[in-house]
Amino acid sequence: MPAKPLRLGVVMDPIKSITPKKDSSFAMLLEASRRGAAIYYFELRDLRLAGGVALGNARLLQVQDDAENWYSLGAAEDLALGDLDVILMRKDPPFNMEYIYSTYILERAADAGALVVNSPGSLRDMNEKAYTAWFADCAPMTLITRSMADLKDFLRDHQHVVIKPLDGMGGRSIFVIKKGDNNANVVFETLTDNGQRFAMAQTFIPEINKGDKRILLIDGEPVPYALARIPPADDNRGNLVMGATAEGLELSERDRFICSRVGPRLKEGGVVFAGIDVIGDYLTEINVTSPTGIRELDRMFDLNIAGKLFDAIDARLA
Repeated sequence: MPAKPLRLGVVMDPIKSITPKKDSSFAMLLEASRRGAAIYYFELRDLRLAGGVALGNARLLQVQDDAENWYSLGAAEDLALGDLDVILMRKDPPFNMEYIYSTYILERAADAGALVVNSPGSLRDMNEKAYTAWFADCAPMTLITRSMADLKDFLRDHQHVVIKPLDGMGGRSIFVIKKGDNNANVVFETLTDNGQRFAMAQTFIPEINKGDKRILLIDGEPVPYALARIPPADDNRGNLVMGATAEGLELSERDRFICSRVGPRLKEGGVVFAGIDVIGDYLTEINVTSPTGIRELDRMFDLNIAGKLFDAIDARLA
């Protein structure tokens, strides 16, 4: 007998607001559709816990690779999330308390039998910036602190640093500071809210001019190509939304070494799909919430990264 169609849930930002040609969640949904999956669409507002049971107000989603008409939604229906085979958690940061509350709901769905990609516990534990501390031998010198005095000392000792919030994304509020910069104090005050919030500082890596490399890992194994996001001449940030240009590169020996250190830990933690950021020879971030780069790498190298992801999901379901 043929296998039953996959019942797939996806939790994401409003699908009407995405850019289909760039959106990695959309690439996953297209692949699920090609495989005949029934796709159920949720936003955070659609999830709830009732009597300890994870429930969702779902709409059946149809997708097509059309820049003008890429989706349609069916009528709403109530579902027990644990009855789904797989739930893709693809809500973009900010990683705030609302996000954390949603992982509790998804953890109850996982307890009831759904495979949640990625594991709700790991979504909470593996902060995209702080988790590099578990691989300090691969990362630049890093400081996480609330103390403005500590940040001043770090700048004094390392001369040229990057400072950023722990909960940001897309290059927002990232500052590059050199020793002697009279703006340093106000940056430290702003990012720590005068000592009330943690911020991250790292030594500046000059190789950013060659790109901030996004490397995708599926069940701990890297896609063999990286998406290097090269900053424009008037910016230090390697983020496509901030004007960086994209270039595809084969993984270097150092890239593969970093993946060999990070990948097994991610797989063990139930992280099926991740994106790590590497500048020069250094790991700078580990992205487990909603990593991007699928559609760009697919076009550049004639890949089907979402296909490999669903192969890994099928293997976990077997």
